[in-house]
Amino acid sequence: MASHEQALVSLLNHVALSLDGAVLGVALAYVAVRSVLKFTFNYTALGKLRKAPSVSVSDLRSLLGDSETEGNSKNSQLVIVRGTVEAKSVVDSSWKSFRPAILVSWESGDKAVVVQRTQTCIYNEWKGFFGWTSDLRALFSRSRRQRESTSFRTVPFVLIDGRQWTHADYVVVNLDGSRHPLPLTTVYQKLQPINASPYTFLQALFGHEYPVGLLDEEKILPLGKDINAVGLCSFRDGIAEIRSSKDLPYFLTEMSKDQLLVDLAFKTNILFWGGIIFGSMSVAILGYAAIRNWNKWKEWRLRRQLQQQGHDVSNDADSQTAGDDEPEEVPDGQLCIICLMRRRRSVFIPCGHLVCCQGCAILVEREVAPKCPVCRQQIRNSVRIFDS
Repeated sequence: MASHEQALVSLLNHVALSLDGAVLGVALAYVAVRSVLKFTFNYTALGKLRKAPSVSVSDLRSLLGDSETEGNSKNSQLVIVRGTVEAKSVVDSSWKSFRPAILVSWESGDKAVVVQRTQTCIYNEWKGFFGWTSDLRALFSRSRRQRESTSFRTVPFVLIDGRQWTHADYVVVNLDGSRHPLPLTTVYQKLQPINASPYTFLQALFGHEYPVGLLDEEKILPLGKDINAVGLCSFRDGIAEIRSSKDLPYFLTEMSKDQLLVDLAFKTNILFWGGIIFGSMSVAILGYAAIRNWNKWKEWRLRRQLQQQGHDVSNDADSQTAGDDEPEEVPDGQLCIICLMRRRRSVFIPCGHLVCCQGCAILVEREVAPKCPVCRQQIRNSVRIFDS
C-alpha cells in the first residue's frame, strides 16, 4: 500500500474512532436500523409468499373467478403463476397478429420481448508519477462519471401454458412501475480495446483516468422461456393481468415457490442476526463513548475548578508570605520541596512533616484527596510554624 493510501486509511480510521468511537457507533447504528427495516420488509413478504397459491396459467381463471371489474384493485389476489413467455401480439385477435410485435437481438438474432444493451467504459487504475491526488479526486469525481450507458427495449408480452395452450388461457404481464430485476439471459458480450491517443500519455503521467476498453453486453428475455410471475393478478375486461407488488422483492423470476421461500428465508435470517449484531455493537460502543466523554467532561470541570481555586489561593498565599521570608538566602535543607523558593513554614497534621511553605501547603490541602508529599499519608490540615 502506498504512503498516500496509508494516510487516507489512517485519516478514515481516526474519524471513525473520534470521540472515543462515537462516530463508529453511529455508523453501526445506521446499519442496524437499515437491517431491521429490511428484515421487517422481508419477513412480511415471506408471510405473503407462503400464503400465495402457485398455479399454472390454465388454472388461473378457476382460482380467481371470471370477474370483469375493470381497474378494481380489491379483486386483485397475490399469486405465483408459472408460464411461458410469448408476445402479446400473438394472442391479439386483430390484423396485427399477422405481424407479431417482437424484438430481435442485434447480435445473436434471437427473438425476444425484452432487449437490454449495455456499454460499460473501463478506465485504467495506474496512478502515474504525479497521481498522489487521484485518490482524493476519485472520492468525488468517480461517482459522477458516466461509466455505462444502457438502452432498454420491450414489447407487451404474456405468459401462456406452453404444454396445453389455448388462445383463451393467457395472462398479460404489466411492467408499468416495476423496478424489480428481470430474468434476462446474456446472449452477447465483447470487450473492445480503445486505442491510445497522444493525450493519453499526459493523462497517465499526471494520474488522470483514461479509457482502455469498452465492454458491450446484450441481455434478452427470449420467447419460450419458462418463468414465474409473482404479483397481484386480476381480470381486466375479462383478460387476466398480473403486475408487480411493492411489498415483494420478486416479480419475474426463474425460481419456483419453494426456491423463493428458501432464498427469502435465508436473507431474512441474515438480516435478523445482522441487525442484532450491529445493534449490540453500536449500543456497546455508544455507551462506552458516552461514559468516557462524561468522565472526561467531569474531570475537565473539576480541573477548571481546582485551577481557579488554586489561582485564588496562590494569590492569597503570595500576599501572606510576601513579608515572611527573610531577605537572605534560605539554606537548601530548609527550602520547600514543592516550589524550592520559600522557607518551610507549615506542618501537616497528623503526620507532622515540615516540608512545605505556607502557600504550597494550602494548595496540597485543597486537593481532592490531600496527601503528605513525603510519606503519602492522608492529611487533615496544616499548621503554620512561627520562629520565636
